[in-house]
Amino acid sequence: MNWNNFEFLHPQFLWLLLIVPLLAIWYFLIRKEDSAALIISSTKGFEAKPSIWSKLKPLLYILRLLAISLLIVALARPRTVSLSQHTKTNKGIDIVMAIDVSASMLARDFKPNRLEALKIVAAEFVNQRVNDRIGIVVFAGESYTQTPITSDKRIVMNTISEIKWGGLDGGTAIGMGLGSSVNRLKDSKAKSKVIILLTDGVNNTGFVDPKTATELAIQLGIKVYTIGIGTNGTAPFPYAKDPTSGDLLFKNAPVEIDEDLLRYIAKQTGGIYFRATDNSKLKAIYNEINKLEKTEVEEFKYYNYQEKFRFLVLWAGLLLLIEFVLKNTIFRSFI
Repeated sequence: MNWNNFEFLHPQFLWLLLIVPLLAIWYFLIRKEDSAALIISSTKGFEAKPSIWSKLKPLLYILRLLAISLLIVALARPRTVSLSQHTKTNKGIDIVMAIDVSASMLARDFKPNRLEALKIVAAEFVNQRVNDRIGIVVFAGESYTQTPITSDKRIVMNTISEIKWGGLDGGTAIGMGLGSSVNRLKDSKAKSKVIILLTDGVNNTGFVDPKTATELAIQLGIKVYTIGIGTNGTAPFPYAKDPTSGDLLFKNAPVEIDEDLLRYIAKQTGGIYFRATDNSKLKAIYNEINKLEKTEVEEFKYYNYQEKFRFLVLWAGLLLLIEFVLKNTIFRSFI
């Protein structure tokens, strides 16, 4: 028997089991003192070898105590429970992650750099969104959809791991990144549509105005969470390649993020603006968004109960029957 699935419907009846040892004490200790006694001058004429049946006479009372114990446990209604569960997603969420992949995302104020730190956190976020569809949009001086909205988390995870700098024109086109994300969600049938837009710069290129893209998001009921990534002050940015080794060269430069624009986009669409200044803060931001955007899941539980008290009642009845038969047959001469 699996005891993890075992329970008593009325466990309060088990307190009655405390009566059983009291009955045993009464029978084997107190009752003997209350028994009638015949005083005679000598028992010499009554001496006889004790019979085995006289010694087994207490067995009748033991049978009765066992029967009482079984009936008390039966009153507590022991049973086993098997549980089957079925979950149904009532409110799906479609999410587009718009990721800045401009050269400044290689800045080393995050470890190992901003882009690689983001990829780690973004992958953890995707793993937690088991019931949602997710798409990936990347942008720099232009934008494109790297993965359309899909429920296949394996594809999304592979896409995130393959995100690299250098495939797009230079610059930061926040408007185009947001516009492409909105375009991915315009035909979505989900009850909740969300964009998580991350950038580390200022909108300085592209033919889509960020405020125009914001208006489109509002019309389509899309909520936008914006994240500005970068430390306060200065950070080591790449500025050229070493002509000999081909490695990037870095120098400190001021961190410039258009926080006013990011706050505007988030506020107008019902989202929130966050500022990530280090790896741990970036992770905390995605965890916060994960908590804010919960998918409603309806859970159905089916319980199957198997009652076990009937077996106990039958055994109790059998013990009482054995006691009755023995009392009126074998032990009849000794009572």
